[in-house]
Amino acid sequence: MKALVKEKAEPGLWLADVPEPRPGPADVLIRVLRTGICGTDLHIRSWDGWAREAVSTPLVLGHEFVGEVAAVGGEVQTVAVGDLVSGEGHLVCGECRNCLAGRRHLCRGTIGLGVGRDGAFAEYVALPATNVWAHRTPVDLDVAAIFDPFGNAVHTALSFPAVGEDVLITGAGPIGVMAAAVVRHAGARNVVVTDVSEPRLELARKAGASLALNVSTATVADAQRELGLREGFDIGLEMSGRPEAMRDMLDNMTHGGRIAMLGLPAEEFAVDWARIVTSMITVKGIYGREMYETWYAMSVLLEGGLDISPVITGRYDYRDFDAAFDEAASARSGKIILDWTV
Repeated sequence: MKALVKEKAEPGLWLADVPEPRPGPADVLIRVLRTGICGTDLHIRSWDGWAREAVSTPLVLGHEFVGEVAAVGGEVQTVAVGDLVSGEGHLVCGECRNCLAGRRHLCRGTIGLGVGRDGAFAEYVALPATNVWAHRTPVDLDVAAIFDPFGNAVHTALSFPAVGEDVLITGAGPIGVMAAAVVRHAGARNVVVTDVSEPRLELARKAGASLALNVSTATVADAQRELGLREGFDIGLEMSGRPEAMRDMLDNMTHGGRIAMLGLPAEEFAVDWARIVTSMITVKGIYGREMYETWYAMSVLLEGGLDISPVITGRYDYRDFDAAFDEAASARSGKIILDWTV
């Protein structure tokens, strides 16, 4: 079968013929229809410091996908051939304290699809049935392909009750934009999204942001004044991993404010811990999705009318992967989709 492979320990990707995966008795074989390009995939393509530490070559990339079940193992009863499915890309051990307690998203032995094992940028992918999410109601294929990052947005955005709250989101990448749509749908009063990319800020406006703020020309304090906020933001969603964004967020939170932090910093940085303590601010780290409460919430949000399709800005034949990756790396786009059906 055709697959996008990191064949060599150097920058680049290769479209190659690889063996079709063989599912075990508890596994599901999925014919891939669409995939989404993630920042993780960009790191592996460029072969940066993180990728050199995390990835062993050769490796089939990809963890954002939707497909059709082609075969199931003899022990599988939860999905059937023909089902439309996406997949949870974190494969857990099932044996540690957190897994046994049902907190699988906290498993210390997690293996990432398309990072620690062959992924979904291929004509077929195999997954344990416990990692397969079947779409039981109609869903657009492009949207179903990005359930993984949509789940990051939902997990972060719904970490704290948002009804009637003023929310600050730092970082208008695709996950930040989807988070804006989620908190607006969940009843937030004001949703401010910050970035320095005007194309991405425009996506945030389309997603329902009350104010999309270019912090190269204005400040978060300016946004507070424009919206008439007297005491600061109630909830912060940090999506950028930028030190200055986190510091700005802390400076503009109300006392007792709550921050969910998804953005991964490139290195350690200092924050004003005295302010966190004296303002009694809660900071919660977010990684991945809760299995499978977040997945349930995603499906229900879409059934309830949430539209995240504006975040998808590019669609490519998988054979045009170089152009697709170039657009995804431009910091001007939203989500980029590869079509594996052509």
